[in-house]
Amino acid sequence: MNKSTIPTAQKAALSLLLDDHRNVKKLFKQFKEASSDREKADIAQTVCKELTIHTMLEEEVFYPLVRREGGQPFSDMLDEAVVEHASAKDLIAQIQSMKPGDDMYDAKVTVLCEYINHHVKEEEEEMFPKIVAKKIDLREAAEMMSARKEELMGMAPA
Repeated sequence: MNKSTIPTAQKAALSLLLDDHRNVKKLFKQFKEASSDREKADIAQTVCKELTIHTMLEEEVFYPLVRREGGQPFSDMLDEAVVEHASAKDLIAQIQSMKPGDDMYDAKVTVLCEYINHHVKEEEEEMFPKIVAKKIDLREAAEMMSARKEELMGMAPA
């Protein structure tokens, strides 16, 4: 989905989510290219923090608003997204309790990357275009997500 084609009523909220998607993709790429365990640990912890905040924004604000305003056509899609988040959260918890060099550390980060890429693809190619087509007004969500993200960034450990 291209940010320049998003109507005003959806632009701020979807742009915030799209920016998060791009940022995490970059971090996963940096993880693959990292040359030291310290660098891998720093990047993995940043990825976990960013994804935790992102999933909270979607589950606390974005999905409920889309479910309320978009109705039944979005129900299955949103349910699947929440299940995908649960799998990602489980991997995040495992990664956060590990360190580079532990058995399966790199594999778990790689699988998390694959989960997230799948989830992002579904949101950007299926959910977001349907939200735009249905003309769901996300201005309220944008303000709430922005404020919540700022709050979470301030309290989440680096």
